[in-house]
Amino acid sequence: MPDEVLVSPAELFGDGVFETIHLRPSGPFLASAHVERLSRSAALLDLEPLPLDLTGLVSDGPESALRIIRTRRSQHVTVSPIPPDTLRERDAGVRVISAGLGFALGGKPPWSLWEAKILSYAPNFAARRWARERGADDLLWLSTEGYALESPTASLVWLAGSDLCTVPWAEAQILPGTTAAHLLSLAPSVGLRPAHRMITIDELRGADAIWLASALRGLASVTALDDAPRRPSPWTPILRDLLGY
Repeated sequence: MPDEVLVSPAELFGDGVFETIHLRPSGPFLASAHVERLSRSAALLDLEPLPLDLTGLVSDGPESALRIIRTRRSQHVTVSPIPPDTLRERDAGVRVISAGLGFALGGKPPWSLWEAKILSYAPNFAARRWARERGADDLLWLSTEGYALESPTASLVWLAGSDLCTVPWAEAQILPGTTAAHLLSLAPSVGLRPAHRMITIDELRGADAIWLASALRGLASVTALDDAPRRPSPWTPILRDLLGY
């Protein structure tokens, strides 16, 4: 038997939270928003707050991935390269298929942790593998009523006329998207109106443009939804530039 247990049972079972931040030469992008979400996630797991100082952290190159991992025993900060597939999806866009999550709106149990970014990410990665086995790059989860919710690792953003929209996370009981929220806050600067609304998958198919937003991908254009190709949107480079990607 080893003299020291390096991983506690709680950590082994994924009883912790994390955040992924886009690290730039200027420092962590949207650091305060990510730290705030980390605190909300930790509170949902009854984790005690720990001090966190990201001062002085910068990327050695154009960009990196900064991760904060919080468990019941400790808190770790790591910096690593952004995976090539993530960069490719940012530039080339993503093919997305939709699938039911098995929950109705408001139907998740009171102990649900869907609004927290927890370490137990195996189902999220399994969902993406399932999508890739079917010729897509990513998945869009749907409620049993057919409302579009989020992808396993990104928030849904779409354009309807001059409205730049995302899903209201509290109503949908999903993880609040940091990158999506920041993008919507900047929308008026380019003449778009920010909006939070529910949308069915049928309504989404008629949107002027669809994107998946996340810290490392930034804003990835949905190039196909359920095998139906979508036209490139002139708004994609404008909004990516607005976010600084």
